[in-house]
Amino acid sequence: MLGPRILTAIVLVAVLLGALLAPVTWPFTALMGLIILLAAWEWSRLSGYSTPLTYAWAAVACAGCVAMSWGGWPVAHSGVAPIFLFVMGGVWIVAGAGLLRAGVPSWSRIPRGLRMLGGLCALWAAWLAAVALFARFGAWYLVSVLALAWMADIAAYFAGRAFGRRKLAPTISPGKSWAGVVGGQLGVLAMVALVVGYFPRGNFYSDLMHHAGWLGGALLVMALAAMSVVGDLVESLMKRSMGMKDSSHLLPGHGGVLDRIDALLPILPLSMALVQGLQF
Repeated sequence: MLGPRILTAIVLVAVLLGALLAPVTWPFTALMGLIILLAAWEWSRLSGYSTPLTYAWAAVACAGCVAMSWGGWPVAHSGVAPIFLFVMGGVWIVAGAGLLRAGVPSWSRIPRGLRMLGGLCALWAAWLAAVALFARFGAWYLVSVLALAWMADIAAYFAGRAFGRRKLAPTISPGKSWAGVVGGQLGVLAMVALVVGYFPRGNFYSDLMHHAGWLGGALLVMALAAMSVVGDLVESLMKRSMGMKDSSHLLPGHGGVLDRIDALLPILPLSMALVQGLQF
């Protein structure tokens, strides 16, 4: 008999595939909006808010996605939308490094409103980047970006179990090791080589290699894999600061929505910023 973890995974994959393969874009746009709504509810709890304010922040997050959709942001090639993604990509690099350097106590020292504002912007940027990649380039292109976080996580898990003696950030996430980071990087590079070798067009990595060269593309891919670790660690820092093991129990056997998308939060806006900056 299948356990709740496997059943939840099957349902999530089926829903995602259904939205990605739909003949129109609105099912995926709506699904991403629902994900952001739930993630914002969890982020508000991790920011110290209690009911009913958590529901209010979730509604604000969803309203922001609706406003961006109505405003045509996902298909905008100039204007505020690209600037927003560039800025949020930079914020993830600077603020993420700053939070991890300062450690777990730093989260509670940030004013609660600022914590929530940062979360809303991070979630909106992830929604905008995912929907823009899907609307402009198609499902396979978006999946090629998402696969980076998935492969980095899978490879890091096995490398960490085999060789993970030196811990990466023991006070934030005791299970993570430097060997896992290196394994994740190597796993991503191997995946990129296979994808580009078999599918020379129509995916994020082939475009990246074409415009940045093999060395430049490899370095950028490794940087994105590193940022997936940053996203994961930042959420772990937030949970540890609030004394929570999971961001919620919305997904049986998997914890919360943020627990599933934390690595994607920096990768999505950074990938879309690269797409725009290198003018694919």
